[in-house]
Amino acid sequence: MGFEALDLTLDSAEETKAEARALDARLADASTLEILDEAVHRIFPGEIALVSSFGADSAVLLHLLSEVDRAVPVVFIDTGKLFGETRRHRDALVARLGLTDVRTVTPKAARLASTDPSGALWMSDKDLCCRIRKVEPLADAVEGFSAWITGRKRYQSATRARLPVVEADGTRIKVNPLAGWSRADLDAWRLANDLPEHPLVAEGYRSIGCMPCTDRVADGEDERAGRWRGTAKTECGIHLGLIGREADGSGI
Repeated sequence: MGFEALDLTLDSAEETKAEARALDARLADASTLEILDEAVHRIFPGEIALVSSFGADSAVLLHLLSEVDRAVPVVFIDTGKLFGETRRHRDALVARLGLTDVRTVTPKAARLASTDPSGALWMSDKDLCCRIRKVEPLADAVEGFSAWITGRKRYQSATRARLPVVEADGTRIKVNPLAGWSRADLDAWRLANDLPEHPLVAEGYRSIGCMPCTDRVADGEDERAGRWRGTAKTECGIHLGLIGREADGSGI
């Protein structure tokens, strides 16, 4: 990338930050349904997707999206290391909510063959494993969109405590319509709308990712305490910036 192209990228990223700040101020006090309706139908029509893990609390946001527009693309990253229960939960929710454009994205076979041929990379380099199985596939999946929707909440962990409703991710916008929701809010919405719970929640899993790196959570712990337990790792990388990174993902 030449200096001119780099300057254009930096300028575009700064413009996106300014746009995110303006949108966050505009939507900060809106209801979740209003946030979704604005983002989907007025701010980014045809240019936004929801990224879902179909994990512990995914049913709530997916239900809210279905109330606004069932045709919005939903991106699901199947890393190849997921619990079977997660895939079955996905299928049940898609059928129940009538979602019409759910896109399952997988890691590139050549990338796995060259970097994780044994499938055991998670044991020696968790960051690289996340990078090739989740971060890179998602970066490809959102390439055609100006914005994407996440299900993150402020209460989930200390690293998310100041999460805005709208933020910049490189030259794209991320919308976090559940940022201000509490555990009680989620449970109330799920019960009021008779939404199915991920089957592993009843077994003590409060945040559900890949099987080798997900553990049960004890009472009093952050909900994400069971992710990469025993390490300093707290995020897979998809929320640490997808744009403007080196080809191998260093810096994510």
